[in-house]
This record gives sequence, C-alpha cells and structure tokens, in this order.
Amino acid sequence: MSILSARSSRLLNTASAAADLASRALPFVLSVIAGSTDIIGFLGLNGLFTAHITGNLVVLAAHIVAGDPTIFSYVLSVPVFMMVLFLTRLLAGGLEQAGVSTLRPLLLLQLFFLAAFLSLCVVAGPWPDANAVLAVAAGMFGVAAMAVQNALVQISLTNTPTTAVMTTNVTHFMLDLGAALVGRDHAKVPRARARAMRTLPVIVGFTIGCVCGAAFEAAAGLWSLALPTGLALLAFAMGFRRPESSIVKLGSPARSAVHHSLPSLTALYSQWRGGSNNLL
Repeated sequence: MSILSARSSRLLNTASAAADLASRALPFVLSVIAGSTDIIGFLGLNGLFTAHITGNLVVLAAHIVAGDPTIFSYVLSVPVFMMVLFLTRLLAGGLEQAGVSTLRPLLLLQLFFLAAFLSLCVVAGPWPDANAVLAVAAGMFGVAAMAVQNALVQISLTNTPTTAVMTTNVTHFMLDLGAALVGRDHAKVPRARARAMRTLPVIVGFTIGCVCGAAFEAAAGLWSLALPTGLALLAFAMGFRRPESSIVKLGSPARSAVHHSLPSLTALYSQWRGGSNNLL
C-alpha cells in the first residue's frame, strides 16, 4: 500500500506541477499570439491593427488629413471589436449560468477566428485593393480573435495583465518596478514586486511575437498567420492543464441535483456505519 501511495503522490505532484506551469505560461503564449497577429495584420493588410484597435483611428485620421483613400477596415475595426467584446461577455455569462468554466470555450472561439483569418488570407490574399470585400472580411476575423482574447483575459484569467495592449502593461510595470526599488511601505513593496513579475513576461512575449511575426511575414507573406494560429491551438491545449473550478450558481440545475442527492448519500453513509458497528 505504501508503494502505491508513494506512486500516487508522485503522479499528483507531477500533474500539479504541469498544471502550475500551464497556468503561468498561458498569458505569455497569449501575448505572443497578440504580438504576431498585430504585426502580420499591419504588414499584410495595409496597416490594419488587429490588437491595438485604437491605432486604426490614428492611421485613419492620418489618411484623411493627407488626402489618401480611406480604408474601410480601419473604420469597421472599432465597432466590430466592440461588438465581439459584447457578444463574448454574453456567451461567458451563459456559460457561467450553466456552471461551465469559460476559459476553454473562449480559447476555442479565439482559435476559430484565427483559423478563419489564416484560411481566408491564404486562399484569397494578398489583396492589392485594401477595400476588397474579402480583405476587409479577413481583417475583421483577426480583429474578432483579438477581441475574444482581450475578453477572456478579463473574464477567465484572474490577476493577469492584459495580453494584447502593451501601453498599460508598460506603465504598470515601470511604476511597480519603481515602487519595489524605492518604496518604504513594507506591505506594498512585495505586492508591487509580484505585479511587476507577472507583467514582465507578457511584455516580453508581445515583443517576441512582433519580431517573429514580422520575420515570418517577410519570408512567407500571409502564410505567417500559421504562427499565431498554431500558438492558439497550443493555448487551447494548455487550457486543459490549467486548474479550474466549475461554477455552480444558486438555483441552477446542477446545484439542485447536488442538494437533492445529499440526504440519500447521508443515509447510505449511516447505514454503512451501522453495519460496520454490528460486525464489530
């Protein structure tokens, strides 16, 4: 029995270590996805930002002032991004009401949008006309994927910095770094150091994603979208290794079933105890 117990303990420790590694690495992988998707979209789709959505407003304003033709995808990206965020929140709310964890379904939804982005770009791209219908549609798939990623970090990954927009992360990192170095409050310094250590891998991951995405786009064109799509598949697989607790809402069928099963379980236990005492 002791040998079996030791083996079980080692297996549990190994599984726990793998789950902890997946939990720590997932934000880094998501940031690489965002960085590579953003730069490939910018280079391959006439300057479209898929992750830094507000950058499209800046580019649109520059086109208007310079008298250049307006690119429709710049205009459409912001409302599409907002609508996908809203619908993702509704989907997550429905999953929570049903007692289902939101992380894996949202990672799968992001993978679907990135796969559609890759497929359309490979089959129909590249496009000399930035306002071609398929070019705009492809760009909106990329925007939708990044909207889902922004939402899932807020909904499903607690205490995790945003993985798709780096301005806020850089701000928080530098402020926390300064607080960790010169802070006098002994209670706040460890928290600032911990926040900085959570934020740094995301900044590094986004930077790596940008560099790799640019290099792949220069070498393979829009086929380079296979990089973020493959990483999204990896992130989805990592979602199965990340420990999650199922959500059971008050009044839900799952909670009612558990509630009604408790008396019968208690009765069975009492009968078993009584039988054991009689035997003794």
